[in-house]
Amino acid sequence: MDPQREALQRIITTLANKDDEIQNFIETLNHTLKNVQANSIQVMVDLEEEFNTIQATVDEMKESMMNKIKQEQGYKTQELQNQLTMCTNALESSEELLDYANRTLDTDDPESFGKAAKQIKDRVTMAPAFRLCLKLKISDNMTHLMVDFSQEKEMLKSLKFLPVPRAPEIDPAECLVADNCATISWRMPGEDDKIDHYILEYRKTNFEGPPRIKEERNWEAVDSIKKTEYMLSVLTFESKYMNFRVRACNKAVAGDYSEPITLETKGFNFAFDGTTSHQNLKVEDFSVEWDSSGGKGQESKVKGKENKGSGQVSLVKNKSRSGTPSPKRTSTTCRPASARSNRDRFTGESYTVLGDSVIESGQHYWEVNAQKDCKCYSMGVSYRNLGKFDQLGKTNTSWCIHINNWLQTSFAAKHNNKAKTMDMPVPKKIGVYCDYDGGHISFYNADTKQLLHTFRTKFTQPVVPAFMVWCGGLTLHTGLQVPSSVKSFQKGDGLSGSANSLISLPQ
Repeated sequence: MDPQREALQRIITTLANKDDEIQNFIETLNHTLKNVQANSIQVMVDLEEEFNTIQATVDEMKESMMNKIKQEQGYKTQELQNQLTMCTNALESSEELLDYANRTLDTDDPESFGKAAKQIKDRVTMAPAFRLCLKLKISDNMTHLMVDFSQEKEMLKSLKFLPVPRAPEIDPAECLVADNCATISWRMPGEDDKIDHYILEYRKTNFEGPPRIKEERNWEAVDSIKKTEYMLSVLTFESKYMNFRVRACNKAVAGDYSEPITLETKGFNFAFDGTTSHQNLKVEDFSVEWDSSGGKGQESKVKGKENKGSGQVSLVKNKSRSGTPSPKRTSTTCRPASARSNRDRFTGESYTVLGDSVIESGQHYWEVNAQKDCKCYSMGVSYRNLGKFDQLGKTNTSWCIHINNWLQTSFAAKHNNKAKTMDMPVPKKIGVYCDYDGGHISFYNADTKQLLHTFRTKFTQPVVPAFMVWCGGLTLHTGLQVPSSVKSFQKGDGLSGSANSLISLPQ
């Protein structure tokens, strides 16, 4: 290509990238505009609810105080009414006695006068008027039930919106992605002691750089974080990157999101390739089982996939793994239909199935679980030219560990038809580490990270994960990063420190 064409091609690439950035920003602007409208309406609704709550509280307090005044009014009225009744009755009795006394004074008969005077004297002694307390028992003063809202009025007049927390700042230098965990660290700009909690949001993506509005995955949130750091654990990295953002919340409102960051999440992501399996194996994406029926059900499944075309096969296979795998996939998706339907990739006693990704460089790690009743199985790597009758570990192009639980248990590392017995219990889950550039294939107890065995070699071709199973099944765990403990072990001189760590076998 001449220089002018190359220059023009660079300009076209630059313009295309810039157009993509502008389009993403336009989508961000439109999304933000919609959010402004929606959030404004929501804020007004919330404000109305707050004032209604205040009004309801005031009305409730008013009703309560009015009831207390009514109760006091009723009590005082009753007491005064009782006192008034007693005084009225006493007055009537006293007036009656006074009238009787005046009439007695006009009596001329001494005997009648003496008798009447004695009755008047006895009645005066017992008269209610002389036993009354002529003092009000109840005051008419109600001032002790009054309230003063002058301070509250001043407070209401000075009412302001609760300050919205500022956006936190994520520090990429303090963030770490390792061991299938992501630790995110952030800080608040300045002092703010009114923060109640934080909300961390994340999502997986295959795009580097600023997050995009339109993505296959939605944001996932972790709420009620009290510290300025959080670790997401037990992640599966089937995508190349992850977006992160965080917001601070006080008692009433959440603040703006921080500037989002994008972190790379390297992980080896692959599945079983059903088109490379023995016909007696029933293969799903991440599980394989011995099938004594000869795989008739599996044949129907494969045939159904073929009818959808090669592109559809790729979509079905990677439904749960939306990211572009790394390292490269095998040529399953570009293989002709006739080749994909070939169920004789392995036959005879080579009960083998391969992974659907090749390894051409780098360091990679995956884990395998065996069913409890699995009689015989192997795991490791091989070149893609493994023969249809070849068994793992019996050729100079395959490396594996082999477990045989038939009759008695044997645990051995195999390569080039030579084996080294390993005198240790078989782990429930086994981790496989492949350092293509360094020429290491190591096997670990996946739970304790104890090294089980290491092969050293020099790869001359790409390798592919390889598995064998008879009378049982295996479960595959991929999308995993190389564990830190494995990296540390490989960097040290640990390979020569274990009796079972190295086996030098010819290829």
